[in-house]
Amino acid sequence: MSIHEECGVFGVYSEKSRNLSGLCYYGLYALQHRGQESCGIVVNDDGLFVSHKDVGLVNEVFSEAVLSSFPEGNMALAHVRYGTTGAASRRNCQPIEVNHQKGRMAIAHNGNLSNAAALRTELELSGAIFHTTSDTETIAYIVTRERLRCGSIEDAVIRAMDILEGAYSLILMSSQKLILVRDPHGFRPLCFGRTPDGCIVAASESCVLSAVGVEFVRDLEPGEVLIISADGIESRKEHCHRAPKRLCVFEYIYFARPDSVIDGVSVHSARIRAGEILALSHPAEADIVIGVPDSGLDAALGYSRASGLPYEIGLIKNKYIGRTFIAPDHRLDQVKIKLSAIPSVVQGKRIVLVDDSIVRGTTSGRIVGLLREAGAKEIHMRISAPPFLYPCYYGTDIDSSENLIAVRHSTEEIAEMIGADSLGYFPADRLSELAGGAGYCSACFEGNYPTAVPGDSRKDRFERKLSERVVEKC
Repeated sequence: MSIHEECGVFGVYSEKSRNLSGLCYYGLYALQHRGQESCGIVVNDDGLFVSHKDVGLVNEVFSEAVLSSFPEGNMALAHVRYGTTGAASRRNCQPIEVNHQKGRMAIAHNGNLSNAAALRTELELSGAIFHTTSDTETIAYIVTRERLRCGSIEDAVIRAMDILEGAYSLILMSSQKLILVRDPHGFRPLCFGRTPDGCIVAASESCVLSAVGVEFVRDLEPGEVLIISADGIESRKEHCHRAPKRLCVFEYIYFARPDSVIDGVSVHSARIRAGEILALSHPAEADIVIGVPDSGLDAALGYSRASGLPYEIGLIKNKYIGRTFIAPDHRLDQVKIKLSAIPSVVQGKRIVLVDDSIVRGTTSGRIVGLLREAGAKEIHMRISAPPFLYPCYYGTDIDSSENLIAVRHSTEEIAEMIGADSLGYFPADRLSELAGGAGYCSACFEGNYPTAVPGDSRKDRFERKLSERVVEKC
């Protein structure tokens, strides 16, 4: 699996001042699967924002000393990042903080704007100076501009939603309000819950609420804006039902944790179903089924149940290595450091190997090689997603079709390239069975984009030389 994680957002509102940095820390830990590039926390201490952000994993960025340096407060905002726009640097860490005429604001964003480049150009021509290369700063500028034109920050957010296009699940924090926003298509998840003593906690996934002892209340509706303040909770739905729902189906296939429930659909159940459909659409004469940790395990279990083949643990993941680590000797195969095969399980066996996707084919080929070295007799690769054929403009790190192996090669050719005896993908026409029916985005598989697409979707488009940029009309 070579697709990178989405970002994760976390926010909390308390009627009374308390230590919120610890709650944010554990919330970010539960969100770590959605981003391992950088993280940050901002605590609101009666209008004074105190923050710490840096590149690295949650436990690397937030030591005990750093956490103890935060004051008590009644609101806090936190974020883990994998950047689909902008380089991996401290300047792009979130939450982004803004000081303006009407006060302070912090913003955390999960998703990707499809019209970010056009908006950024418009803002720069009007005098805006950008300090980051993240499209989140563009959102902050738009909201701030609209705030100066209207009364309240929630009105500014509503007006900004008329301008923003693409995927954005946001949590904004002003001096007195915590605001939750889900874009009209609902590309990315966002939910909230309540503690027994009245705290309101919001997060990208329901599993995070469970992890920090918060009772789940509900998901935000696509287009909904939720304002949390001393006056209680207000829901604004001006943008609801303005656009068809298009939750990213890859949330169910890979992004979300299996113990999450998104828009009423269990992620674990969706992945089990994906494996069952794979078994029916691409059966194989084999002895055992194994999954690639961790993203292929649930689908492998589903394949086993539907096919009647025994489910086995044939690959072990090194628990102490994240998705990124420093290899002192670049000649070492990093896949072998992360994964190892169990010879006693796979030797002499015909294996169905289940993973969630193939992007470039490099990692899949190395995993197949591991099993061959351990003595596997046959390897039948099964993928719980359709082939990636199109770039994504809504937050998945697929910025060009030229690097997608399925664009240039047939299924049979890919099987030969990765060393598998056969290869089968999840059928695209059955994706609705994973997402609970209609209302999902499958543009990266089928090219059916819900919004206009940008001329330049490259992750580093704001860091490229002028001669290499694609300038979009406003």
